[in-house]
Amino acid sequence: MDSEAIRRQLRDLTDRADISDLMSRYLHSLDEGVFDEEWARAFHTEDVTAEWPIGVVHGRDALLEHIQRGMAPFDRTVHMGTDAVIEIDGDRATVRGNQLSTHVLADGSDGIFISAGRADSELVRTADGWRISATSLRVVWTRGTPPRLSV
Repeated sequence: MDSEAIRRQLRDLTDRADISDLMSRYLHSLDEGVFDEEWARAFHTEDVTAEWPIGVVHGRDALLEHIQRGMAPFDRTVHMGTDAVIEIDGDRATVRGNQLSTHVLADGSDGIFISAGRADSELVRTADGWRISATSLRVVWTRGTPPRLSV
């Protein structure tokens, strides 16, 4: 193997590790519940598009507002991602995987809402590292009654 092939292989492995780390930190951050501008910049591009069961948003500011509203009904959560398939093409990448999310309602009932589905994300390499530029979550099944979101 020549030095150029080794360099490409090393970059590919490093990119995969960085992308995997970003996606894992993102899921963990959902459970920590600190959704501010620093959180949004750490994971998303300024022009991010997000498609979730609770709606579609465009732009980091809109995403931040949407996630704050969407997570407010929950006292505690656990988000798990599995089977991530990462495909890299230069400074762009896609990540496809499964997501299982458990939510304890904050309405005093100790009710639990669980959702499972497929998560697809597009990422771009930025000066600050990889960031999510588009994401979607397609829920396949749920258990429990989802909370009503205030408008």
